[in-house]
Amino acid sequence: MPMKLDYLTPALARVRPGWQPLLQATQLSAIDHALAARHEAGESIYPPREQILAALSYRDPADTRVVILGQDPYHGAHEAMGLSFSVPADVRIPPSLRNIYKEIASDLDCQPPSSGDLSGWAQQGVLLLNSVLTVSADQAGSHGKIGWQAVSDALIHETSVHSAACVFMLWGSWAHGKRPLIDADKHLVLTAPHPSPLSAYRGFFGCRHFSQANAWLQQRGHAPIHWCG
Repeated sequence: MPMKLDYLTPALARVRPGWQPLLQATQLSAIDHALAARHEAGESIYPPREQILAALSYRDPADTRVVILGQDPYHGAHEAMGLSFSVPADVRIPPSLRNIYKEIASDLDCQPPSSGDLSGWAQQGVLLLNSVLTVSADQAGSHGKIGWQAVSDALIHETSVHSAACVFMLWGSWAHGKRPLIDADKHLVLTAPHPSPLSAYRGFFGCRHFSQANAWLQQRGHAPIHWCG
């Protein structure tokens, strides 16, 4: 029986069929209740409700080729769009994404994308997932305890089980904690500090995750990801 949701119904309607059974088995109802209560209290929640599960609207688990795991969505108005690190094309590129683009330019000797909209990556099979999928306006980390961590854990494990070959890019301590959920004998797991300006110089710059990912995928007969603009 499908779960009864209020706040998350528009988001769930956009989710690919391959993810639906897993979401039905998670504590999404409790999260939905918490979000509905906050919304009714007048709280602004990001991303917009129909985009909260946008990362799951492009490819099924079996077709996922790369996972990039972020922390929680951007908490400024008009920034979060349901894809980790991504912002709409008309929004200024945030500092962490600028650092990701710098690493791409250095690693692949190419011109990175001109906008912050990463949906082109998602269309190629890159799962742009956050550990926590919602946030209150101007309050980073504010939804960290409403149940999203268990959902993102399940999504990562599902990808590990059903994808034949996937590269997991784990940036920062939140992402590193997900490593036990991944079958490292089957997939490539790459770790680095978070690309935030506070930590990028501690090892994110120079990690060369993008070239490593493409080389590994091509060795297994898969097309590389087009990371550049």
